[in-house]
Amino acid sequence: MRILVTGTAGFIGYHVARRLLRDGHAVTGIDGMTAYYDVALKRRRHAMLRESAGFTCHEFLLEDAQALADVFTGCEPELVIHLAAQAGVRYSMENPQAYINANIIGTCNVLEQARAHPPRHLMLASTSSVYGANRSVPFAESQRCDHPLSLYAATKKATEDLAHSYSHLWNLPITICRFFTVYGPWGRPDMALFRFTANTLQGRPIDVYNNGDMARDFTYIDDVVEAVRRLSTTPPRGPGESDAGASPVAPCRVVNIGSGRPVSLLAFIESIEKALGTPCIRNDLPMQPGDMPRTWADCSALRALTGFTPDTSVQAGVEAFVAWYRTCYATTVASPAAQ
Repeated sequence: MRILVTGTAGFIGYHVARRLLRDGHAVTGIDGMTAYYDVALKRRRHAMLRESAGFTCHEFLLEDAQALADVFTGCEPELVIHLAAQAGVRYSMENPQAYINANIIGTCNVLEQARAHPPRHLMLASTSSVYGANRSVPFAESQRCDHPLSLYAATKKATEDLAHSYSHLWNLPITICRFFTVYGPWGRPDMALFRFTANTLQGRPIDVYNNGDMARDFTYIDDVVEAVRRLSTTPPRGPGESDAGASPVAPCRVVNIGSGRPVSLLAFIESIEKALGTPCIRNDLPMQPGDMPRTWADCSALRALTGFTPDTSVQAGVEAFVAWYRTCYATTVASPAAQ
């Protein structure tokens, strides 16, 4: 298939593109190479993808509507996987405009091109953060998501609503993937696992918010890729589908992609200590604005649609990350995550 993937120099985008290339597809990638975190890491990911003859990449921001239109016209994608976004809860309080530009304007431009060049299936990345202040767990796709706790979450929920409207108006088959705390090799330096590993190896303390009284549905990257791959061949058919996240009026559905097994932050830190063979020095801090106390995915819709449930244990996933980190970064030299 001809597949367009946005955000191919990003963490999830890189892994998804690599899997699609390995499966024999022609992949066109787009990435803006923003400086939110180490651009050198992004370029290393793209360099590895370029080793495949089936990969073509373009470097521009999705806010550039004409550049995006040119790519769609040139590749006429059968499948679009839109993963590019401005991520990060705390950074959204420092630079809100980046989230409006990348997440809302950029996504709207992707939807406009999908309308002009309809693919068989459009997949859109969202986040567990959209569940916001919901207290009923596990989080199910049928729950209302009306109380976001951060601007990041608000912009991602806005993209979900935009996608649904385009699906309804233009009969576009769209799957919205709500990712739950994705981690693993080639992960983002701003995420906890990367920062905790880097700081501990350098003898620095790690910042532990809410004194560690938090839980996350950590989901290993290979499981996320497998879920996306399987969902890509199962586009929503339209109203009348019975799965939890299906729209009653459009060929649009929401699907949680998580492990379904929340892990406390303190247990996660213990897994890192075990993998590193050294204790972490904790700097306990209060809860940060915009953070959610816990996330927990109801994965029944994913299982019903694909027959797949993520099953990589946190210990195995953390050990894989630590092995990658030791290979890519000398422990005596500061990595991009050092604080």
